[in-house]
Amino acid sequence: MNLLMLLSKLSVEDEAVDKTIFKDCSNITFYRRQKQQLSKNNTYRALLDSVTTGKDSTKFQIINEVTKIPLLAEVYGIERNIFRLKINEETPLKPRYEVPDVLTSKLNTVRLISCSGDTGSLILEGGERDLKCQIIANPFKIELLSEKEVVISINSLGQLYFEHLQIPHKQRATTERQEQVPADTSQESQEDLGLWEEKFGNFVDVKANGPTSIGLDFSLHGFEHLYGIPQHAESHRLKNTKDGDAYRLYNLDIYGYQIHSKTGIYGSVPYLLAHKLGRTIGIFWLNASETLVEINTEPAVEYTFTQMGPAAAKQKVRPRTDVRWMSESGIIDVFLLTGPTPFDVFKQYSYLTGTQAMPPLFSLGYHQCRWNYEDEQDVKAVDAGFDEHAIPYDVMWLDIEHTEGKRYFTWDKKRFPAPKRMQELLRNKKRKLVVISDPHIKVDPDYSVYAKAKEQGFFVRNPEGGDFEGVCWPGISSYLDFTNPKVREWYSGLFAFSAYQESTDILFIWNDMNEPSVFKGPELTMQKNAIHHGGWEHRELHNIYGFYQQMATAEGLTQRSKGKERPFVLSRSFFAGSQKYGAVWTGDNTAEWSYLKISLPMLLTLSITGISFCGADVGGFIGNPEAELLVRWYQAGAYQPFFRGHATMNTKRREPWLFGEEHTRFIREAIRERYTLLPYLYSLFYHAHVASKPVMRPLWVEFPDELEAFGVEDEYLLGSALLVHPVTEAKTTMIDIFLPGPNEIWYDSKTFVHWKGGHTVKIPVALDTIPVFQRGGSVVPIKTMVGKSTGWMANSPYGLRVALSTKGSAMGELYLDDGHSFQYLHQKQFLHRKFSFCSSVLINRCADGKGHYPSKCVVEQILVLGFRKKPSSVITHSSDGKDQPVAFTYCARTCTLSLEKLSLNIDADWEVHIK
Repeated sequence: MNLLMLLSKLSVEDEAVDKTIFKDCSNITFYRRQKQQLSKNNTYRALLDSVTTGKDSTKFQIINEVTKIPLLAEVYGIERNIFRLKINEETPLKPRYEVPDVLTSKLNTVRLISCSGDTGSLILEGGERDLKCQIIANPFKIELLSEKEVVISINSLGQLYFEHLQIPHKQRATTERQEQVPADTSQESQEDLGLWEEKFGNFVDVKANGPTSIGLDFSLHGFEHLYGIPQHAESHRLKNTKDGDAYRLYNLDIYGYQIHSKTGIYGSVPYLLAHKLGRTIGIFWLNASETLVEINTEPAVEYTFTQMGPAAAKQKVRPRTDVRWMSESGIIDVFLLTGPTPFDVFKQYSYLTGTQAMPPLFSLGYHQCRWNYEDEQDVKAVDAGFDEHAIPYDVMWLDIEHTEGKRYFTWDKKRFPAPKRMQELLRNKKRKLVVISDPHIKVDPDYSVYAKAKEQGFFVRNPEGGDFEGVCWPGISSYLDFTNPKVREWYSGLFAFSAYQESTDILFIWNDMNEPSVFKGPELTMQKNAIHHGGWEHRELHNIYGFYQQMATAEGLTQRSKGKERPFVLSRSFFAGSQKYGAVWTGDNTAEWSYLKISLPMLLTLSITGISFCGADVGGFIGNPEAELLVRWYQAGAYQPFFRGHATMNTKRREPWLFGEEHTRFIREAIRERYTLLPYLYSLFYHAHVASKPVMRPLWVEFPDELEAFGVEDEYLLGSALLVHPVTEAKTTMIDIFLPGPNEIWYDSKTFVHWKGGHTVKIPVALDTIPVFQRGGSVVPIKTMVGKSTGWMANSPYGLRVALSTKGSAMGELYLDDGHSFQYLHQKQFLHRKFSFCSSVLINRCADGKGHYPSKCVVEQILVLGFRKKPSSVITHSSDGKDQPVAFTYCARTCTLSLEKLSLNIDADWEVHIK
């Protein structure tokens, strides 16, 4: 990049952190309009005499008592104890936008049976458990009951809001259909309320359909702890918004985003979970337009009533949290997930939006990225540096400078004159390459991608009918309309080896800037009245734009192998369901301790909202981390799902060996421990893929009945077996760690010292230490030898870390396949083993007989933690009936039994008897 371009880029980045570039709630007119509704008696009434019950849903009218304009409500029962509520105009001027392509398939409905309720109400029953849906007519309200207890109330605060489509001013021949005016237009002009135009800075958003926003409130009874609705640089537990801005869901490119802010950043998942003792529920608001969420928690209150006589009666009022969803456009389409456990809610949500894609094994290794590695020699030198310093890594990344003038699917001929040769260098090391592909396409008639897209009308259009043009890295650019299936199909074809010149099967893709980012646009994004396929305005679908690019990219990588190989696609922007297509990350963070700290709750929030494959740029993208911070970030990243080091171009080089021998050793140890744990991590991703279990879990998910765990966000569980507490403050020598579960026992993974759960312990930490504890009762499979990359470790031996519970038992699993293809799915070529330890016998058995995958690997080492006495002998018993004595060592101080030099086939049944 030349100096002029660099200065231009830096000016954009400086602009981006200017808060005046981005809106807060006071600048959002549909928010102001809906807030003003509170001052008006604007109630709705359900017309129960209009109820019709069909095979899939129950329909009825709702009428606004002021305007007398009816809405059509539909209630669905969906298998797995899910309820769906849709509210739309009964007779809209034209169809309103309903989000396509997110739900996995046609959902299987459960017929709801109408039962007579009290006068003025209707009860619908259905589902597998004692769940009822009560519709109350006047004022309109819906209550979801479980065992006669109200769990969720809808519109109990009377905040249902629906702006009807209107005839544009210029088309009005009569005044028969009057424009819907918010409550107190006497206080603000229509212009200030943004009914037909909305101004922000120098931008004017012209609304062809007038105001079209929607809103609805939900009261969650007994709930105080809410989580979800990423992406914000905020705490894991959602905060009250009563005295501040609402949580905003609007995908934006905010460079060096502010932490502890409710401003939406790169992605949006309009889905939250609420948890209390004994129950977890979820609300999925399926809307892709700009969305705001208000949260107000009323804590439990105990009232004392003085009575005649000595006794005083006490009445405890349950806590309640009110959640108000507001979206700029679309319809109300909301799913209520009734749980009752956290894992039930995860399954219910994935039934709607899909599970995490099974990643190729290499993508769970370490990724090395920088904006930018300068040329082929730079790539070669960095690659060699990892080998020279005995640090494993799997993937080299190239940012925008690898292209010819920011033209994606091309190579800079001076810097990268022989891309295939460079890829062969990496292939010989059993490593991969990831390159960037953004959604903006340089306006250049001589650039084939642009010329072909323009010829076929594949770009987003401006309101006048021409191609929308904005400024991004290449300069003036047009933006592919990924909402169009034909565009996605064409774009997918660009990844074919015949189309993408000099690409090979070790090349994978990174989708960046796909919020979409438009440097000189309103809030640095696309104007809302840009036009997409089908005539839909951008405002209707803004938050799903990046979702579609990642979908098309993943499909393209799959197609180039004729459906045989798994893709890897990292996307900065995302929406509900993005987990089906790859990984995401937390965007342009900063090399400061506070950003390391906030990354933990950000990743936990992504994890519980379906996106398990997530991570944060190690070291911070912006700025120059001090050596201690870099070490601590590598230690944290090693125990997180996506593990990539990344830095912007105006920072000092920070490859892991550039901070002195001692710090290099600490970073090496962290990365090597990641590779040691890959069997466990890969198995966790399998369970995320088939059973919707998050890889990275907040404590409350595994300990739903332990109130003290509900607010913990500085530590987390990797799967169910490993508790990780990254060090996130400088010069830390002692750290407080909460070990959950009063009936649990936890083992320090380094010293093997154990503690009883249910309390906080103080642990000394040196710079080479990250506190990691293995849960008693678990078996963690590991690799005993670390290679240069995952490819070198395919046949290396396994070890088992067995941590005994207070009852002297343990269980664990190992999932194994070829690590790269879909054969596990189509041909059932996989190995799924179950390990159990009980009564001093460790057993390896098949966990899924449908799978078959021969493996040459053996278990050569078994470590048993918490074994209380030295055994007299250890014998292995194989399926062929042969018994073999085993040499062992026992440490009485740590109660640790170590079995070495074993040769037990991982794919065979066997037992280890300890006597």
